[in-house]
Amino acid sequence: MSFGPPPSMYTQSALAADQSRSRRRRRLLGVLAAVVAVVLCAGAGLLWYHSAGGAGHGDAKAAKQAPDDVRDGRESVEKAPVSPEGQIVVDHEENVLANKFRYAPGTWATDKIVARTVSNWIAGYRIGGSLDTDNRAWKLDLDGPVCAVSRDVTVDGRTPVVIQTSGSSCDQVLMVDLNTGRKLWQRKIPASEFAYVTNTNVALTRGVVAVAWGQGSAAYDTDSGKRLWNTTLATSQCHDAGYAGGPALLALVTCKQAGERTYRVEKLAPRTGKVAWSYSVSKGVQEVFLPSSDPPVLAVAAGDVLVTDLITLDPRNGERLATISLKNYEPYCDPETSGFFGVVDKCSGIVAGRDRVFVRSKDSDDPFKPANRITAFDVRKGTAVATFSGRKFQSVLPVRMNGDDLIVYRASMDEVQPAAIVDWNPRTGKETPFLLFRLPTEEDKTFDGKVEDDPQFSVLLYEHGRAFFAPYRLEREDPGKAGPVISVFGVGTAGLKH
Repeated sequence: MSFGPPPSMYTQSALAADQSRSRRRRRLLGVLAAVVAVVLCAGAGLLWYHSAGGAGHGDAKAAKQAPDDVRDGRESVEKAPVSPEGQIVVDHEENVLANKFRYAPGTWATDKIVARTVSNWIAGYRIGGSLDTDNRAWKLDLDGPVCAVSRDVTVDGRTPVVIQTSGSSCDQVLMVDLNTGRKLWQRKIPASEFAYVTNTNVALTRGVVAVAWGQGSAAYDTDSGKRLWNTTLATSQCHDAGYAGGPALLALVTCKQAGERTYRVEKLAPRTGKVAWSYSVSKGVQEVFLPSSDPPVLAVAAGDVLVTDLITLDPRNGERLATISLKNYEPYCDPETSGFFGVVDKCSGIVAGRDRVFVRSKDSDDPFKPANRITAFDVRKGTAVATFSGRKFQSVLPVRMNGDDLIVYRASMDEVQPAAIVDWNPRTGKETPFLLFRLPTEEDKTFDGKVEDDPQFSVLLYEHGRAFFAPYRLEREDPGKAGPVISVFGVGTAGLKH
């Protein structure tokens, strides 16, 4: 079954539709808010640092992962730095033509390199060193534009990418070594004539790369690129719409009958594709995302186009454990590139741990109250068990797990308080500052451009003691002018050697 005419990312229809997508911006601060910020917040950064206490990841312990494991924040625990004072470690710009933009859907970081996809190439940038010289370590030219990327990386720094090499079809999958820029293997996807940038998804789990599109799916060995299994549609009314990888492999299966679309979620054995269990989503759900494969967490739009609820499942048998209303929450399952590059497992306002799922709340309209909060829900019961509040004019965003702690980004919207990366222990409430820094803005003449930290428009990574900000697409604030824009910006600490 086709999803309509093949919408290449370079056709006028696709570009026009994307450019017309509304862009919600942050709350604007008036004169009163600026005065309140200065009066109430002066020196708050230092006060918070000294009152936060000691190490913040509690009894979390790092477990040694194998090289082909998918890097998991629950296992790879970040340590508190000697000093949280931040310094720039990457500041890379790309030129953009007037009235043009370029997609940049993939961003990954290792201990040495931060890498980005832009259009039809991937580049890796050295972390640290002199910022006065070109910090590009390598560039890998691809055989066509990028169709889909995985958010996951193996422990030894590999990730898969799907590209479009012929017409509008996303027909090739390849594995890249992010530390060296070397293409390890590239394979043609079978029966991929209906694989488009709007319906192709790629996921990575231990030892397996899985690709799904509108008319089939295929899985490959991460080391050799050997095809392990594949499915193609004949008369079936159901297909794998996409996968969630990481610790496990979940498939989102879409069925359409009598004009009605229904969904089910299946746990697959990665190397065989065999179904371990299946969960049928209630009728009337308009959209389903899979922000976590283990524990299995579904974000569903029930009777609406926006996500309304979380559903948690038992990883052993797929039985429903709890339903969590997201009426007052902002899961961000619809980034600016929504509909492109495979978004089945991308909800930047949700982070799942072993027994907790953390969700960002909606922004407050009251300038005298905290900007928002992060709530920790018990996975089995669905009850709220802990809350991490932002500050006045400083919103918070869940970034990743750190053992059983949560890494949080606290934004800054004034010139007084710094932005921060914080480790939060939800069992004790203890906060530990990992990074304190300031992002450049349009008004900051020290930089050529602005660093976007809104999760609707930009990805935020925290790996190996560094925070990286990278927009989903590269465009000028003034579209009528050509010039450089920040492609990736990274901050590390002077107090922690790597």
